[in-house]
Amino acid sequence: MPFRLCLLLVPLLGTSLVAQDAPDLRTRYTKREVMIPMRDGARLFTSLYVPRDTTRRHPIMLTRTPYSCRPYGDSAYHQRPPTQFAHYFAAGYIVACQDVRGRYLSEGDYVNVRPYKPTKRSRRDIDETTDTYDTVDWLVANLTTNNGRVGIAGISYPGFYTWMGTIDAHPAVKATSPQAPVSKWMGGDDFFHNGAFLLPHAFNFYSRFGWPRPAPSTETAPAPFDKGTPDDYEFFLELGPLPNANARYLKHGVAYWDTITVNGRWNEFWAARDVLPHLKNLKPATLVVGGWFDTENLFGALNSYAANERQSPEAANRLVMGPWFHGQWNFDPSGRRLGDMDWGSETARFYRDSIEAPFFDAYLLDGGRPPLPEAFVFNTGANTWRRLDAWPPAVATPANLYLQADGRLSFERPNTTASAYDEYVHDPARPVPYTAEVTRWYNRGFMVEDQRFAARRPDVLVYETDVLTQDVTIAGPIEAHLVVATSGTDADWVVKLIDVLPDTAGRGMGRSELGGYQMLVRGDVLRGKYRNSLARPAPFTPDAPTPIAFTLQDAFHTFRAGHRIMVQVQSSWFPMIDRNPGTFTDIFQATADEYRRTTQRVYRSAAYPSYLTVRRLD
Repeated sequence: MPFRLCLLLVPLLGTSLVAQDAPDLRTRYTKREVMIPMRDGARLFTSLYVPRDTTRRHPIMLTRTPYSCRPYGDSAYHQRPPTQFAHYFAAGYIVACQDVRGRYLSEGDYVNVRPYKPTKRSRRDIDETTDTYDTVDWLVANLTTNNGRVGIAGISYPGFYTWMGTIDAHPAVKATSPQAPVSKWMGGDDFFHNGAFLLPHAFNFYSRFGWPRPAPSTETAPAPFDKGTPDDYEFFLELGPLPNANARYLKHGVAYWDTITVNGRWNEFWAARDVLPHLKNLKPATLVVGGWFDTENLFGALNSYAANERQSPEAANRLVMGPWFHGQWNFDPSGRRLGDMDWGSETARFYRDSIEAPFFDAYLLDGGRPPLPEAFVFNTGANTWRRLDAWPPAVATPANLYLQADGRLSFERPNTTASAYDEYVHDPARPVPYTAEVTRWYNRGFMVEDQRFAARRPDVLVYETDVLTQDVTIAGPIEAHLVVATSGTDADWVVKLIDVLPDTAGRGMGRSELGGYQMLVRGDVLRGKYRNSLARPAPFTPDAPTPIAFTLQDAFHTFRAGHRIMVQVQSSWFPMIDRNPGTFTDIFQATADEYRRTTQRVYRSAAYPSYLTVRRLD
């Protein structure tokens, strides 16, 4: 099964690579399965591991998941406790896993990112906050050996449920850790980046996860979708316009796919599912965790931390950002490498042992505060952890990297004439691939991948600094400011910030040579018609210079002396991002004849400068 699908569908408390023998778990824990009643009468399946030790009181660690609390059955124990929860089993926590409403053995109807209801007028007004509250209330009242302190943790979708348990939290909930949390679908998490659709993430996920569940069952997901090829680029290119997904494969059997296709712009549907406005006046301590190279939920980690920081100024709110893909800090025992990059230390093990475990132990076992900074962040390039008192660092200062003539890149503003530009032809029949790898799901290391395969294409613009004479460290959001033109009425603009290693660099992980390696540091996309608003798309005037701006998310990276800084600009990133037809249309309803070749221009003059704003940390 492709990795991300495994990551999503294997429960958070499932089999892991780090072992604690099952017989030992049976010896020290009693397993119970209960149906916990909610205020509206629905009952939610919950698997409990309760320490046999009755000489002391135990804290509770809870996760709520749509991905199953296997193994089912009172006598069916985990073959191995999961990596993320190994510490809590060893420390004698009560460990609880719950199938959320409408999934697997829980009753009720499932709703994707169920909207939060700030006002509840009756016991029938339920949401994920009430389900979490009622669950915690039952646990502390019915598990006689608990110490009255509860923690909640979860990654990705369970990270969303963790935030829901932090909002209007039960008084017993003392600490939570939303990790790579879903926060603002359509705004930046999972399936949309700045209005552009992440095609394989949505299709590959919902072709497995999205089918209806007629009744509670231990098996709700069908077999993995068979594309007939291991090459996602080939499959999605042959798929053609997006309506073919239903016509050929889904047949309108996946309700949420249909919902996405009729909500292609920001509207009330998406606004109701935006978690960020509700992260205010929170009481539990929070540890927000994310990965610098997390395609799915880098946005969620950074923006939910910032929203909580801004709207709950009295809360104990901390941020951890490591050099990881989605969930790597949990699923990888070491976390030493990603793709060809070696970080020089076991970053995932360090996080679990030295950050997360002390965080929960302090609040749930000791009743105190952990010895942790406001932000524990990993500096890629320098390959070091940094303890900071704020993120982004207040001392980081903005600096502009300008696109120049002859493919140059400089911190100096250009002085060329207004008509200076570079151009290329975007052909939706031959889109630029997002990775050089052939993959049936996606290359989880593509966010650090060598970009030479793209730089050599005629439809990718490349700009590069001179060799750096001193280190340049950036810390914080990266903002793209371009003046562009297209011969069509819509276009995507992909911007990538890249660290070019010297030719003398040695060998990377595996057999890769790192001499001249173009390491992707950060890249993102803007669907041009949403340049002014996600809610109000607007066409381009053909061939007219047009300013666009968007945020590429944060980075913490040191470009070493002897390296170069590179920027690449292109108009496709396939199939990670679905193809832009080049015409102002609803892409979810587009027909084949609406996909056309267009000529794209990027201006780089004194009057029409194009640049990236970074925050330098000197």
